[in-house]
Amino acid sequence: MHPDEWYDEAAGPLVRPYAITRGRIPSSDVALDVATQVMALRDTQDPIGLTPEHRTILQLCQRPLSVAELAAYVKVPLAVVKVLCGDLIERGDVIVRSPTQATQAPDRELLQAVLDGLNKL
Repeated sequence: MHPDEWYDEAAGPLVRPYAITRGRIPSSDVALDVATQVMALRDTQDPIGLTPEHRTILQLCQRPLSVAELAAYVKVPLAVVKVLCGDLIERGDVIVRSPTQATQAPDRELLQAVLDGLNKL
């Protein structure tokens, strides 16, 4: 079946998500959120045992892409992309980088002092 036949604009995906993941859910071993960046490693890609979705992710990830972007490009739910990325991480085909953690906001007293100072101007 040609890859374009797996998706119908009116009906959506013709293959159910649980079929793509073989009934698996995202692993708790690897924490992937929507902003996690995924990038393929050029020298370790062996297509044996990979689904068309795995191969598509590897092709897309020649430059870093977020999990959310991958879901949009591959046209599958986020949970499916997380399972597929988990497979590729396990095989050593991709690396991931979590987004930087937000710094802690200043405490309320400091913000109030700044506001009071601005009001006095």
